[in-house]
Amino acid sequence: MPRAQANGIELEYDVTGPDDGDPLLLIMGLGAQMTRWPSAFVDKLAARGLRVIRFDNRDVGLSTKLEGTPDFPAMFKALSEGRTPDVPYLLDDMARDAVGLLDALEIERAHIVGASLGGMVAQLVAADHAPRTLSLTSIMSTTGNRSLPPARPEAIAVLNDRGPDPLVDFEGYLAHSVKGAFAVGSPGYPPDPEETRLRIRNDFNRSYSPAGFQRQYAAAAASPDRRPKLATITAPTVVLHGADDPLVPLTGGQDTVANIPGAELVVIPGMGHDFPPALFDTLVDGILKAVTRAQGARNAAEVA
Repeated sequence: MPRAQANGIELEYDVTGPDDGDPLLLIMGLGAQMTRWPSAFVDKLAARGLRVIRFDNRDVGLSTKLEGTPDFPAMFKALSEGRTPDVPYLLDDMARDAVGLLDALEIERAHIVGASLGGMVAQLVAADHAPRTLSLTSIMSTTGNRSLPPARPEAIAVLNDRGPDPLVDFEGYLAHSVKGAFAVGSPGYPPDPEETRLRIRNDFNRSYSPAGFQRQYAAAAASPDRRPKLATITAPTVVLHGADDPLVPLTGGQDTVANIPGAELVVIPGMGHDFPPALFDTLVDGILKAVTRAQGARNAAEVA
C-alpha cells in the first residue's frame, strides 16, 4: 500500500473507486487500523461512484508511531481542575493529519466520514477545515460533552482491560479480544466468533501498537468539548448511530445532531459499536444522504 507525507508524519493509505469520483475520506476509530473499514463496505461505496480513501491514523497500523506515555491520573486531575493536560497530542492534530493526506493526494475537497474517535476527528475537519469538506458523516460518535451518559460498564472494561500480552499468551489475548468484540457489538447482529477471531489475528499480524492505543485514548479524553466548534459546521451532515451502542450511547449521536446546524440523525435499530455486514447497505445509504445533499448544494450553486 502507498504511504504519504502528511502533517510531518507518514500515513499509510489506499484508494478504491473511480479516479473521477467524488473523494470520500474514511477516518477510523480508537486504536483501529484502516482495515477495520471492511473491503466489502468500501467496495459498496466505490460502486456508488465514490473515490474512497482509507488510511491508518497516526500511532496505528503502518503509519508513523509517535512517542510519549500518557499519565492518565495527572491528565484527569488537570481536567477536573480546568487545566489543559500534558498529552502527546490532541484530536486537532489528528484532524490536521487527515487534511495533510488530502494535500498529499492533491484533493481540494472531500466527503469526510468518521467512526467513533474517527467521528470526533471528522467533526474537527468539518469545523476547522470547512473549505476542504464537502459533507460530514459522523458514525457512532459524540461531542465531547462530559455531561452525557457514560458507556456501559462492560464496554468501558473493553477499553481499560486490554487482556493478556499477545507476545506472551496469544490465545489468551485472542479469547479476551473476542469477548470484547461481543461486549461492544450489535445485539441485533451478533458477531460471528470465527470471523472475529480471524479479524483480530489479521489485525495483530499487520500491526500491534498498544502504546499508540494509549496515546489516542489520551488525545480523545484530553480534547475539549467540541460543541462550540460543531455549531460552526456548514457542510451537509448526517449522523449515523446504533440504537443499542453500549460504548458510545445514542445520546452522543443525538447531541451531535443538536449542535450541528441542519444535521440529520439516522438511528439504526439493533446496531451497537461495530460494523455488522448485514448493515453495510444501511450505512452506505446513510453516507449517501450526506453526499447527495452536498452534490445538490453544489449543483444549485453552479446554476446560480
